[in-house]
Parts: sequence; C-alpha cells; structure tokens
Amino acid sequence: MPSITIKAAEGSQDASEGTDDVSHSLIAFLQSQSQNMLTRLYQKPSACLSIFRLLKPLERQLAMNLLWLDLPIPPSTMSAWVTREGKRPYQAALSTLARLHILPLSATKHSLNPTFKSSMRQAITGGGTSGSFGVLTENDDKHPPPEVDSLDGYALERWETILYFMVSSGTGQFASKPSAGVLYLLERSGLMARIHGALQITSAGFQFLLHPPHVQLWELLLQYLQMAEERQMDLVEVISFLLMLSTTELGKDYSTENLSLTQKAMLEDLRDYGLIKQRTASSRRFSPTRLATTLTSSSPPLPTSAGSGEGSHAQGFIVLETNYRLYAYTDNPLQIAVLNLFVTLKSRFPNLVIGSITRDSVKKALANGITADQIISYLVTHAHPQMRKNQPLLPVTVQDQIRLWELEKNRMKSQEGYLYTAFASQADYEYVLNYAKQLDVVLWENASRRCFFGSVEGHANIRGFIERRQTAGNA
Repeated sequence: MPSITIKAAEGSQDASEGTDDVSHSLIAFLQSQSQNMLTRLYQKPSACLSIFRLLKPLERQLAMNLLWLDLPIPPSTMSAWVTREGKRPYQAALSTLARLHILPLSATKHSLNPTFKSSMRQAITGGGTSGSFGVLTENDDKHPPPEVDSLDGYALERWETILYFMVSSGTGQFASKPSAGVLYLLERSGLMARIHGALQITSAGFQFLLHPPHVQLWELLLQYLQMAEERQMDLVEVISFLLMLSTTELGKDYSTENLSLTQKAMLEDLRDYGLIKQRTASSRRFSPTRLATTLTSSSPPLPTSAGSGEGSHAQGFIVLETNYRLYAYTDNPLQIAVLNLFVTLKSRFPNLVIGSITRDSVKKALANGITADQIISYLVTHAHPQMRKNQPLLPVTVQDQIRLWELEKNRMKSQEGYLYTAFASQADYEYVLNYAKQLDVVLWENASRRCFFGSVEGHANIRGFIERRQTAGNA
C-alpha cells in the first residue's frame, strides 16, 4: 500500500482554468450527466486521459493512487493518508470523483470505476488498437501536412473573425463574417441578441471578451454540447471527439475514415471555430490546430504575437487620466474595437489610440447591455504597468462618474397602467384598493387624494369589481 500524505494543494496551476478552487467548466458539465452516458464515454482511453488532465491536483492524486490497485481498499485506509488540514479538500475531491462516477462512493470499499480504470491504464501504457487517439494518415508527397505557422494563422484568423464580429455587433465594420452556424451559436449562448433585426453584443458577450481565449473557447464548446441533443447528435460521440482532438499532435494529418457519422458531421463546425483545418470540405484527412491540441492543457491556445493580443500587450496597454482621456498603446484591431464599445476614439497612430470616456459613449455601451462594473473591470484588467503603480489603480472620479451615468439610466422606470380616482367616499376607495392589493396589481397609491395606480393586467378585474359594486348599490 502506498505511503502518501495528502495535503491541500497550494498554488499549483493546471488546466482546470488556472485555480484549484474552481473546477474546469467541462467537469461541471459532466457532473450533470447520467452514469450510463459517462460509462460510455470512459470506454475511450483518450477521453479518460483528457478528463484526468482537467481534474484538480488532489483529485488526480487520488485517482492515480487507486489506478494500479487490483483490489478495493477500505475508506479508513485512504483517510489515513490525509492530514488534519487536508480533511476538507479530501472530502471535496471524493465528492467530485463520485459525481463523475470515477470513484463511486461506498461505506465499505473504495475502487475506481472498472471502465475508467481499464481505459486509463490503456492510455498510459499505450496498448490497444482502438484509434481512440486518432489515426495518423500515411505520408503523402503530393499533399504534405500543413506547417505549424500555417495552422496557427488559420486558427487565429477564424477565432478573431468571431470576436471581431461580436465587437462590431454585425455592423459590417470588418470584412469577414462568421458562418451561419457560428452566428446561431452566439445568439443561442446569449453572447449576442437580435435587436431590430440585427445581432448586437450583450452584457454576457462583453463579459465573454474579458476572458482569456481558453475560457472563451470552452464557453462556446459547452453551448455546442448543450445543442447536441436538439441536433440529434450523440453527445458521447461529440465529447469524445473534442477530447480526442486535445490529445492529437500539432502539425500532423489525421484520417476521417474511423470517425462516426456524428463526428464527421462535426468537422464543418470545427472548421468554422478554427479547431481543425481541411484542404477541402470532402477531404479524408484533417489537421488539428493549436486551439484543439490545447483544449485540456495549460498551454496557450493561440500563438503569442502582437496580433493576437498576447505578448507585449498581456501586461496591459491602457492609460486613463483624471480628465477621462484614455491612451491605448496597441495596434490590435480587436482591442481597438472593444474600446470603441465604450470610448469615443479621436486619434489613431501606428501603435497608439487616443480617446475619451464620455457620457454619450458610456450610455451607448449601457444601451447595449454592458454594465458600469464591466467597463471598470476591463480598464483594470488591461491597465498599463505604469498605471499599476497608482493607488487606487483607476482615478476614483472616473469610476464614480461611470457608475453615476449608469444610475441615470436606471433612475426612472416606466410601466403602463390605469389611474383610479374620484371615489365617492373613503370607504369606497379603501374597499376597491384592498381588492386590488389582493390581486397584487397596485403599483402606487395616495390615500390623501383617494387614488391609486394599477397595472394593465389587473384593470379588467378592478373595473368589473367597481361595476358590480355600483350595480349592487343601485339595486
């Protein structure tokens, strides 16, 4: 039996979205699935290995401790591995593994799911000929695999086309436009909404732009998974194909011959997202891009370059003054387009954009569903290193004014309804008012003037009540 002391994980960074406190979004999705569905998924060694990568360090350690044991062990033996400080993380890890049906909960024994154990062993030892990790195509001098730089450029172009369209809100500011499938996904996920017949970015869409590319990609893919059933696609085949792509090698060609009908239907969608590249739509081979091969790793999904918003811009590029003037040291069209959502841009130079945060520019952003806190969060996230020497980081006057402009938008609320007045007596007024309150349709009342305001929905009932009372009084 292994002699291992389990402690709470400290500060390690893995593929589970950068922190040990928050599970990867795919893990949360899988926990909501049935045991039968997960057991089918665990038949794929590549799926087991990819899911293992997404687990937190403590969850991975527990799984590895049990992986090579042929017999179950008592819970008391496992709990003896844990220090007093690690009790809570240990129980949380057991709970997560149980919801994933990797380690079923039992009061008498602990043993890994047999299907998961077998596939995970196969993934590590390399046995089997199932093609779970993809089938490489034979070398073809006529059509050699694409260069890595070509794949990176293709993935970057496809991904930024989606982001450009979001920030331009479909105005045609950028020449390229995503496919109809991508547009439907953006609308279905709530990142964009159709207003007066045109797609506009929403508050959720702006928050989406604040996330790193890895989180953005998984947010779209999870929505894609949720759409699988209505598109009559096998969810297990969809997930297993995505996880298989995460285990492939960049710069290699893979065959489509061993793919299921569902997975072959996915190829078009994955081309639109920039996850794979094919010479033609009917090609029998495909090349995964960096977006696909890093799905379950902590490596960046896009190449580091000035055009991708990484590299020199990763530390921040915005300088904001107390007079609301903003300087953005960037030549990235995407970053400039995002700023244009809430900044009035005035001047543009090769590596510098100058603008101002104005009442009109903020109100335009608020009208598109962007909140004041999101604007401030974006400015903080992308603040220039020189700005980070300030305490507070952003000028307080600018922060307060942005929030005040938001309050202007929310200070008045209109609602249609009917005003009831000119009651014959105080008793009549109170009698009708009490009836309206029972219906929960009173929006405003003034006892001194014997009047109240009721909603449209309750008008028919209140009018009928008054008429019946008047008829009874005249009888």
